[in-house]
Amino acid sequence: MTVPSPYVLLINPNSSQATTEMMLDIARRTASGRLRLVAATANRSPSMIVNDLQLAESAAQVIEIGLAHETDCAGIIVSAYGDPGVLELQESLAVPVIGICEASMIAASQGGRKFGVATVTPNLADAIAARAASIGLSHLYTGIRCTAGDPEKLAGERDRLRIELEAAIKLCIIDGADAVIIGGGPLGEAAEHLRTLFDIPIIAPISSAVEQMVVALGKDALGEKERA
Repeated sequence: MTVPSPYVLLINPNSSQATTEMMLDIARRTASGRLRLVAATANRSPSMIVNDLQLAESAAQVIEIGLAHETDCAGIIVSAYGDPGVLELQESLAVPVIGICEASMIAASQGGRKFGVATVTPNLADAIAARAASIGLSHLYTGIRCTAGDPEKLAGERDRLRIELEAAIKLCIIDGADAVIIGGGPLGEAAEHLRTLFDIPIIAPISSAVEQMVVALGKDALGEKERA
């Protein structure tokens, strides 16, 4: 008997539909059929969240979307770095709720590794540090290294984004990081590319969240879907 893969909702707290489609594509590739993923996009946030105030304000709609899908999904992934609304949904819902920030930090810190974050949003530095503290990983967090210039413009320039993030990764390594996270849902494609360029682990947050969701829902690593 074939059992359908669990239905998981990916919420993009940024209001860009193009970003949502990119995130969903990465999540589906990572899941490889182990999850059935669909996405929802916030429409009251900026197209790209770049500071603490925007991050905090985005939480309300993330919570609304999550609560609206309480009865029709097996799990929820919140795909913005800083995890807006995640703690509230974890407290309110019976299904697993995983934020890409927490997921990536857990993945990066495996085996007691020190980790840093390379990203484009310096104005989210405090929120990222606070998230590391909230999950008990401040002692392993080496800090954030950021690209220069306008984050949203840079995110739209694929080749330049990769070059700038590569430089930020190298600075994280100088800081003592044994693994580096590419911090941001809209940076998903760059994260997947940069994973192949370094000898140390480069952590892609969306993929980390998907893998943790698979575990949380009791699916095995091979993605086996047939059960007697």
